[in-house]
Amino acid sequence: VQLQASGGGLVQPGDSLRLSCVVSGGTFSDFGMGWFRQAPGKSREFVAVISKKGFSTYYSDSVRGRFAISRDNDKNTLYLQMNGLSPLDTAVYFCAAGPSAATTDDRYDYWGQGTQVTVSS
Repeated sequence: VQLQASGGGLVQPGDSLRLSCVVSGGTFSDFGMGWFRQAPGKSREFVAVISKKGFSTYYSDSVRGRFAISRDNDKNTLYLQMNGLSPLDTAVYFCAAGPSAATTDDRYDYWGQGTQVTVSS
């Protein structure tokens, strides 16, 4: 199973970005999916998760109300719509696939390579 994340970039505070993660080599709808991020000098942290069919989502307190996770099982693609970005959101963002939509990274079997999001004026 391979995960390819994309969509990161350099944006200004208040801007929006949409991250994508294409999954190949497995049955996408069999996986709970998550987004995690790692800022410089910090450990990786949970951002958002979504259940296999997309009916359930859950967010960290720091992004709830600003970010939206979604998936298209026909396109084998996971998304993260990020609105109202702030410098505190600067990090490498990783997508992950596992047997369920868990909030801890040790519950995931497969990881994308990460995409850099930098928020700066």
